[in-house]
Amino acid sequence: MTNTISTLDIRGVKKLRSGKVREIFDLGNALLFVASDRVSAFDVIMPNPIPEKGRVLTAFSEFWFGKTRHIVENHFLTSDYTAIAKRVGDLPALRGRSMLVRKCRPLPVECIVRGYLSGSGWKEYRQSQTVCGIQLPAGLVESSELPEPIFTPSTKAESGHDENISFARAVEILGKPAAEKVRDHTIAIYKFARDYARQHGIIIADTKFEFGFVGQAPRLSPSSAAGAAALSEQIILIDEALTPDSSRFWPADTYRPGGPQPSFDKQFLRDYLETLSWNKTPPGPQLPEEVIRRTSAKYLEALARLTA
Repeated sequence: MTNTISTLDIRGVKKLRSGKVREIFDLGNALLFVASDRVSAFDVIMPNPIPEKGRVLTAFSEFWFGKTRHIVENHFLTSDYTAIAKRVGDLPALRGRSMLVRKCRPLPVECIVRGYLSGSGWKEYRQSQTVCGIQLPAGLVESSELPEPIFTPSTKAESGHDENISFARAVEILGKPAAEKVRDHTIAIYKFARDYARQHGIIIADTKFEFGFVGQAPRLSPSSAAGAAALSEQIILIDEALTPDSSRFWPADTYRPGGPQPSFDKQFLRDYLETLSWNKTPPGPQLPEEVIRRTSAKYLEALARLTA
C-alpha cells in the first residue's frame, strides 16, 4: 500500500523500541518519536497499516501539546523537519510523522479520564452502577455524559492488557503527591480539551495520558513524603496527547445518549473486528480495503474538524 510506513530503521541511530505505533530513537540528549501507520486493536497490532495515520497522530499530539502547556509542561521540543534532518539525515519518510522530545522516565501508571459512559465502563455500570469501582448515579444510559469526569488509572503492561487500579493503589505506587498531581493534571487537561473540541463539533468521551519525570529522575520513594513531594514537581506530560488512538472521539452533531455513538477513532475498526470469529490474540486478521480506507478517512476528518 502506498504512502504507509509499518517499520523504520535509521542507519547509525540507536532504536530504543518499537511500540504499538511509534518507533523511538535515542539521539543522546533527546528522543526521536516516529509515528508509523501501524494500527492496533484489543492490544494486537493489525497486519495492515492505515494510510496517513502516523502523520495524523503526530499533528494531533503537537496541536494539543501546544494548547495545554498552560496546564502542565510536556516533553515536546519540535516537529520541524529541517531540525530533525540535521540530527539524523535527510529522510523524507520522517516528514510530518516525527518529533523530537525531551528524555523522561515514564511513571508506571496510565492516567485515564472518562467524561461519558461507554465501552468497558458501560458494561461495568450495568452490573454494579460503578466504573472502575467508582459509584455513579442511577439512571444513566450508554453514552450518557457523567456528572463530572472521573479519574480511572491503570497499570501499564509491556504486553497484554493493562489492569485498572484504584486511586488508593496509584498512591501506593507513585506516592500521594505524585498521584494527586497526575490526577489533577489529567482532569484539567481533559476538561480544557473537552470544551475546546465541543466548539469544533467533536465530543471527547474519554482519553488517557502518560506522565513522566524530566530526565533520569531518581527512583520513586513513596515511603518518603518529602522525597515524593519533590519528585512530583518534576512531572510533565509525555507520550501522545488526545489522539484518536488514545481517546474516544464522537461527532457532536449526531450525539444521542442511549446507545453506541459513531466515532472518529479506532472504534470503527473494533466494531468490524467484533463481527469476526477472531479470538483477539495475535496474529491479527487481514483487514479489507474498505475498512482500511474508512479508518483512514475517520482519522483525517477528526483532524480537519479539530483544527478548522
